[in-house]
Amino acid sequence: MTPLPHRVLRALEQFNAAHPWDHNAHYHRWIMRQLPQRFDTALDIGSGSGDLARLLATRANEVRGIDSDPTIVSRAQSLTPAATPVTFTVADALTGIPAGSYDVITCVATLHHLPFTEALTVFRRHLAPTGTLVVVGLSRAQTAGDHLLGAVASPLNAATGWLKNKGRSAPRPASMTALTRPADMTFPDIVSAAQDALPGARLRRRLFWRYTLVWHRH
Repeated sequence: MTPLPHRVLRALEQFNAAHPWDHNAHYHRWIMRQLPQRFDTALDIGSGSGDLARLLATRANEVRGIDSDPTIVSRAQSLTPAATPVTFTVADALTGIPAGSYDVITCVATLHHLPFTEALTVFRRHLAPTGTLVVVGLSRAQTAGDHLLGAVASPLNAATGWLKNKGRSAPRPASMTALTRPADMTFPDIVSAAQDALPGARLRRRLFWRYTLVWHRH
């Protein structure tokens, strides 16, 4: 007989699949609170369907969104009104960032797809003086704290999906159709590597299997 925890886990997976919601979008408003009220240029790395880039455009004069997936870039372009000051490009996050520096750089659920230290070094190089880098990332659960947060998040995740979908089954939103992969770095390793690449960066574990990083260039 299958142990109860496995049955519960499978039931949760089936429930969550029927009531999906975007964990990354959950942090978009938090991201905006880390940023100035107005800024000139912004770059969203791993822009997906463009939700965050369009939100950044409410404060920025110009926003560039890049993603390596042509399908999701096309989707972002189709969802973005022509008057919105956002440009989406198919580009590699390490070698294809449009030239120039940016007052704001955001990177949500993308950093674990990249060589960690190399990516942060590239982001730092493109960040303007006094600019702000905000990352929402994924880490591999290892510590007791990780597993405790996961245990707390599981029922909250199901409840949030139920409420957001008003108790009805729903298709995945466009923002959840991008390519995914599991994280391979633990949070302590992420903190150590981030502090080496970005001295003074602020990192914190978050609910829904995420962590955040904020760094201001001086």
